[in-house]
Formats: sequence, structure tokens, C-alpha cells
Amino acid sequence: MKRVLWIVGVVVASLAGVGTAGATVLGEYQLRQTNRELHGQVVDFTRNRHGDRRVWSAALQEKRDLYIYLPPGFDPHTRYPLAIFLHGAMQDERFFLKAVKLFDKAIAAGQVTPMIVAAPDGSLPGRVAFYGSGSFWANTRAGRFEDWVMDDMWAFVTQHYPIRPEREAHAFVGVSMGGAGAFALAIKHKDRVKMAIGFAPALNLRWVDCHGHYHAPFDPVCWGWREQPHPFEVIGRPKFFIPVHFNTLFGPLLSHGPEAMAELARINPVEIMEAYDLQPGELDLYLAYGGKDEFNIGAQVQSFLFLARARGVEVEVDYDPNGRHDYATGERMFPQALAWAAPRLAHFGPVK
Repeated sequence: MKRVLWIVGVVVASLAGVGTAGATVLGEYQLRQTNRELHGQVVDFTRNRHGDRRVWSAALQEKRDLYIYLPPGFDPHTRYPLAIFLHGAMQDERFFLKAVKLFDKAIAAGQVTPMIVAAPDGSLPGRVAFYGSGSFWANTRAGRFEDWVMDDMWAFVTQHYPIRPEREAHAFVGVSMGGAGAFALAIKHKDRVKMAIGFAPALNLRWVDCHGHYHAPFDPVCWGWREQPHPFEVIGRPKFFIPVHFNTLFGPLLSHGPEAMAELARINPVEIMEAYDLQPGELDLYLAYGGKDEFNIGAQVQSFLFLARARGVEVEVDYDPNGRHDYATGERMFPQALAWAAPRLAHFGPVK
């Protein structure tokens, strides 16, 4: 029943739009229900409830939604590690109200050190939408979303909450588009972040095989780079949803001329790894993906791993042969990711 309510809620919010009475009532209900189920607490900096508590983004020149999770027994005089949770395309920050339960359960059970988790909104229109909703957490012609996270949101969180300053105490966790953002932002800002975890992460946005086919499996001797946008090419067929075309995800981000692929390359995690000369041991990287992913994330991941290993960069991988591009797969794979992250964060837990 809760799953049905969540799906209905997202659809209603998409149709109603943020700021309408319907979306406000829905957002307030979701947050209240979530906090009733948590050992910690989600603090609201959105307009999903009555009133507007959003954070001003100088980069985007507008207010933006943000949720902050505080762990059980939160002490404002204690410094905590920070995780930044990045949602996927066709989602907004409200997806975190579902995912936060996984963090909270693990912290309450002592499986990982208590931490603060920030969950910003990375949707282009500031709400759930099907077309043109994904920023890929990057600076593009659609907006400076990297700067929103790394400048505006980062400053807000570190000024208002007690965060440990060490880079080893900072991690990105992302899903799908958010997984791409987690890896890209960690690589570009490795002076501030040590860890990135991606679930079904889109790590090679220009993936094609040597014949130009997107849905082909990865073959180390037969692959290349997308050289031209194909606006109506189907790149994903999620279950029970209409097909997702290239333009659905990337259209608002790119120019319509010959420079489009150069623009895509600049936000492509695998090419960012090369451009920023990621060295072995600089980052702790973890990814989890499924063998039945409807967006062929497997080929994206494997091409990323191929080039990472050539550089000597180690990436921990969890593979579920029956996994899909859905929340259920991520939920199954979360405990293993947590078991990997826990010892790395153990030495950077809460400190007075």
C-alpha cells in the first residue's frame, strides 16, 4: 500500500506542480509520514510544506529545495560525516523521503557511523517531470547545477550544521543520473570528497558500440563514442512507462549544432575521469548495477571500468544478474554498499 501511495504521490506532484495546494499537502504528508518511521529526523528546507524554506542558489539565481537528514541522537556540538544524496532523472528531492529509510535503519542498527545526509533538488523545473527534468548535476546550458551543489548547497550545509572538515568524511551517493553526478562531482572535487557510490550509475553518456548501437553489450574490441545526437533514439524502456528517448534526458542540456557532443563529453563521467587525470587511490569508488537494466547501464559501467582499470583506478563492483533499473534493485544492493563504506567512514565518525 505504501508503494502505491508513493507512486500516486509522485504522479500527483508532477501534474499539480510544486507550489500548488495539492503538491503542498502531498509534500507535508510525505515528510510527516517519513519522520514517523525514522529514528533520526529529516529537516525540511523546501516549499513542499506550508511556507517556503528553500535555499537560495546564486548559481541558479533562484531558491531550491533541500532535505537534511539528522541521525538518531543528533548533537549540535558534535561534528558528523556528510553524505550528499543525488536523485535520478524524472525525480526530485522527494525521492529521498523513500531512500532515507535505508540510511536511518543502518545507522540505528550500528552498521555504519552516524552521519548527516543532504538531499538537494537537481530537477530542471524544480519538480518531478518526464521531459527535461534531468540536470545530470552539471553546469550546462540548462543551468549551473554543479555550482548549486558544490558552492551554494555545500556552503549552506557546512555553515548551518556541524560537519567534519576532512575529505575522508565526505561522500556522494547517487542513483542513475545521480550516480553519474556522484562520480563526476567526486572526481572534479576530490579535494573535498573521498568517496562516491553509484547505483545503476550512468557513467558513459556517449556509449555506443563500434557500429554506433547504444543497446549493444560492451565489447572491449568493438566500442566507441557517440558522435552525433539522435533525438528520438530510444535509450531506455522502463517497465510500465513509455520509452525514454535521447532528447528526453539530454535535449535541454545540449546545443542543437555540431558542438552538442563536445558539451556532452564535458559532463560525461568516464571522460571527466580522463580530463581530470584521476590517479589510483585518490578516490574510493563503488558501483552497483543489474544485468537486466532497461537503460543498458551495464555497457556504460563496463566501458567506464575498462578505462579505469587501464589507469590503475580501482572500483568496487556489485553486480546483480537479475537487477533492473528500479528502486527494488537498489534496495537489495544497498546493504552491500554500506558494508563496503562502513569501515572507510569508521575513522571519521562523530567527534566533539
